[in-house]
Amino acid sequence: MQAISDAVASAESEEIAVASALAVLRLRLGWSVDSEARTEAITHFGPVALALFQAAKPPEDEPATNIGVALAIFEHWYSESRGSPFWLLFEHQIVDTPLVDF
Repeated sequence: MQAISDAVASAESEEIAVASALAVLRLRLGWSVDSEARTEAITHFGPVALALFQAAKPPEDEPATNIGVALAIFEHWYSESRGSPFWLLFEHQIVDTPLVDF
C-alpha cells in the first residue's frame, strides 16, 4: 500500500491518481497481461485509489475520505468473490524466466 500511496500522492488529478495506483498494483502483482478476473479486481480497487487521493487532497467543502472503509469494502468483495484474501496474491513468488536468444 505504501507504493500505491506514494504514486497517488504525486498525482495532480483523480484520473492520474487512479491510473498511477492501478499501474503500481499491476506491477507489484506481476500482472502484465489482463484477464477477466484481473480486470474485475482492478476495477474494484479503483475506489481505494480514489479514496487515497481524496484523503490527501480533500475538497474544502467535504470531509476527508475514509481510506479504511474503501479498503475494507474492496477486501470484503475480493474475499467473497475469490474465496481468499486479496493480500495473498503478494505471497506468490514471481518466477524469473531466462531469456533465450536463438
